[in-house]
Amino acid sequence: MSPSTPLLLGIELSSTGIHPASWRRPDSRAEDVFTGDYWTGALAAADEAGLHLAFLPDSLDLQAAGAIGWLEAVGIAARAAAATRRIGLIPQGPVTHSEPFHLSKALASLDFATRGRAGWEVTVSPGSANLFGRKQEQDAASLWQEADEAVEVVTRLWDSWEDDAEIRDLATGRFVDRDKLHYIDFTGEHFAVRGPSITPRPPQGQPLVAIRAADPHSTELAVRRADLIRCTATDLADARALRSALRSAVGRAGRDPDRVRILLDLDVHVADTADSARADVAQLEAWTPTDEPKLLRHIGSPETLRELLADIHDGCAADGVVLRPLALATFVTRLPDLVPTLRSRLGLPRPGNRYAATV
Repeated sequence: MSPSTPLLLGIELSSTGIHPASWRRPDSRAEDVFTGDYWTGALAAADEAGLHLAFLPDSLDLQAAGAIGWLEAVGIAARAAAATRRIGLIPQGPVTHSEPFHLSKALASLDFATRGRAGWEVTVSPGSANLFGRKQEQDAASLWQEADEAVEVVTRLWDSWEDDAEIRDLATGRFVDRDKLHYIDFTGEHFAVRGPSITPRPPQGQPLVAIRAADPHSTELAVRRADLIRCTATDLADARALRSALRSAVGRAGRDPDRVRILLDLDVHVADTADSARADVAQLEAWTPTDEPKLLRHIGSPETLRELLADIHDGCAADGVVLRPLALATFVTRLPDLVPTLRSRLGLPRPGNRYAATV
């Protein structure tokens, strides 16, 4: 990433926020978490503010604390398709107990609904075998080897229709050219899928694939398969070293590192002042204490967050940042103050008003 390349800005929308006590804030909107308006409103605000990406978590497990329960992430993204115009919608799609054929169809449909703004964050589901009763619990290596196969199947299915397979020939009554539909004939340890898909090739051809590099198994898959690699760091120096290591690993995997974006997760809370933000977080901790954070986070004002984003960009610590609000609803109201303007991205000052009275 060069200084002239804009920093990608993403947001992770997780329930009422990633802090387990966020639902106790008076402005949390916890009563609306299982309504469509809650999600479409937050995503529309992120879109209007100019954020590039929205990540939507999903899981087969209940949260240990906080607002309990999940809505299905692909469904949320589909619901928000018409409420957004530019932002990329990237739901998590767990693969451990899901059929890749179904995931391929759902994500291709999302790409059509958003006119080419869909992505897929690949996740696995340890400890969930008893919810399904179809197979034994797997270790981490097996889970991510299965995920590797799932990504292969999903992406092959996206390609199983050629771009011009739909011919819609009224004279002959042929809707598709069957010579341009292809069996994928995949056989692996976990899946055997013949194909082709029943959904045409998505507008993007291949919706973006995101993977969080959280351990050796997920990292190995990310460097071989992901367009977006999410990661965490303790500070900017750690982030810079991790980005360099991931780019080198992508290159060793035979891929062009410049075609992969490294995204740094950043836990955030903002208020009018840094003191107010710290007081807010102290209240959350008083309600539900959590472990002392060891990863990079920002508790402060919109101005100090913008300064940190500039440091991340200027120091090449990441290609982008995924903001993870401790309290989502209040953070969403701050979005217009957080996204750098074009002038600020270019290092140019905001001009004064020539007609305003000077003091």
